[in-house]
Amino acid sequence: MAHETATLASWVSGLTFDDIPPEVLERAKILTLDFLGSAVRARRDAESTPSLLKMLEALALDGTGEATVFGDSKAWTPAVAALLNGALGHSLDFDDTHADSSLHPSAPVVPAAFAVGELVGASGRDVLTAIVAGYEVCCRLGNALDPTSHYRRGFHPTATAGTYGAAAAAAKLFGLSEQQIVAAFGVSGSQAAGSLQFLVNGAWNKRYQVGAAAMNGVIAATLARNDFVGASESIEGKHGLLVGYSDDAHPEKAIAELGQVYETMKIGVKPYPSCRYTHAALDALIAMRREHNLTPDQIRRVEIGLHRNGITLTGDAATKRHPTSIVGGQFSMFFTGAVALDQGRFGWDDYERLGDAAIDALADRFDVVQDDRLEAGRSHPFGARVAITTQDGVHERLHADPSGEPSSFPDAQAMQQKFLTLARPVLDGRADQLADAILSLERFDRVETATRLGRQ
Repeated sequence: MAHETATLASWVSGLTFDDIPPEVLERAKILTLDFLGSAVRARRDAESTPSLLKMLEALALDGTGEATVFGDSKAWTPAVAALLNGALGHSLDFDDTHADSSLHPSAPVVPAAFAVGELVGASGRDVLTAIVAGYEVCCRLGNALDPTSHYRRGFHPTATAGTYGAAAAAAKLFGLSEQQIVAAFGVSGSQAAGSLQFLVNGAWNKRYQVGAAAMNGVIAATLARNDFVGASESIEGKHGLLVGYSDDAHPEKAIAELGQVYETMKIGVKPYPSCRYTHAALDALIAMRREHNLTPDQIRRVEIGLHRNGITLTGDAATKRHPTSIVGGQFSMFFTGAVALDQGRFGWDDYERLGDAAIDALADRFDVVQDDRLEAGRSHPFGARVAITTQDGVHERLHADPSGEPSSFPDAQAMQQKFLTLARPVLDGRADQLADAILSLERFDRVETATRLGRQ
């Protein structure tokens, strides 16, 4: 251990807008826009949203504040806005993914940054700096936790490491000192929670616990701002994050080349609204269907090979073959693969096909197996091997990486179109204005001038 908590806190405290390479800032804006598209659409479409709003009403937490919830018409208090934006942005499972840490960095970080940015009257430059700080902290901690070990223990890294990322973003906007950020991280260590038990029944915990990470990060930083004494060494300590949440932690990954190599540039985006472990297979299935003119009646068997993490999340035939809920579908290689092979695409509206007899019948011909070729010597585990057996023989393909990774990152125009497709049904013409504002966020003296375009 090498004082990882203090090292990260010192870096966050000292980071300036001018320190961040231009390409990292551009990527942060695009990732932020991508996340907001999911949040806006989920405010209207996600089936878990009414329960969240009723809970807030029942607990008298729905009072008026100054913070924006994207796709909503009213202003909220900052902590609640962070909770809602985090939960909403993660609800479609269409938000970004950092492959090495196997987590979704924007979901906890961006809501915390906007909530505190609006609270303190921050500029767009300030908020972008905070978002990058949050991305770096949560992705690096996810790397250090080792996602395979973290998953094996039953934890959800977006919610655990994400709490620290949210705290870093909030702390940066509050202008906290190194010691105050250490305290904020200390509080975060007590709040870092997220269980994979949601996989059993397609529960909505996944969405809520990520929103809670955003909210808890805001609370942790606010406590530290007000001289709350948080635990020291909360990352590397005897009972710290890396000890309690992993059997194979790599502390050095938390601070390796900090400020020189930006994990932000390694964040990928999703072409499909489902678990990232399904995406390489979906790419392959759609391409093979087109190239070989395949129709469902020709298919005898489909075998999909995944990394063991992909099996854990999407490949258990006993629980995943015929999902009945959207979350179950989002984490089913069988359902998503069958839809993609049936129609040559997969999008948010295709969850209407849950329970479709034709999809279930096609899913019965799928087998999902662990493929060691996707593990040895690979930097991250999102690849897939697909073998389709027809009456004419076997078509096989290995997709090392899904589309949307840094090596195939879409251009700004494509990302803006994805955002508009999701946001226009909710915001109408304001969607275009919001997109333009986020993509030029550094020009705003007060960030709320941009964020208020996201209110319905």
